[in-house]
Amino acid sequence: QVQLVESGGGLVQAGDSLRLSCTDSGRTFSSRAMGWFRQAPGKEREFVAAINWRGAMTDFADSVKGRFTISRDNAKNTLYLQMNSLKPEDTAVYYCAARLMLYGGVYNSREAYNYWGQGTQVTVSS
Repeated sequence: QVQLVESGGGLVQAGDSLRLSCTDSGRTFSSRAMGWFRQAPGKEREFVAAINWRGAMTDFADSVKGRFTISRDNAKNTLYLQMNSLKPEDTAVYYCAARLMLYGGVYNSREAYNYWGQGTQVTVSS
């Protein structure tokens, strides 16, 4: 059973940093590739970052490269998204996602993920 819960969102100013967390209450977190997506009002959900099950491989959307970092602590069943130099265009609901299939690499499409959290709001004011 995979149950994902995000936390860490909030209201910040442009240039600030924020760290999102996603905790899985299941027992297979350490064997699953994970990803972060976001959805702004009126827009489709888009890829932000992904990490493989070991944490050795990562991928980022061009819009966040150099500003965001994805990491995981498999001992704590927790996925992180460190967001630096935030911009107003980063405002969105952020979702973590997990794959059904175990192991594998990194995946940047919504269709690759089967489990989703409820989302956490990030608002960046100018």
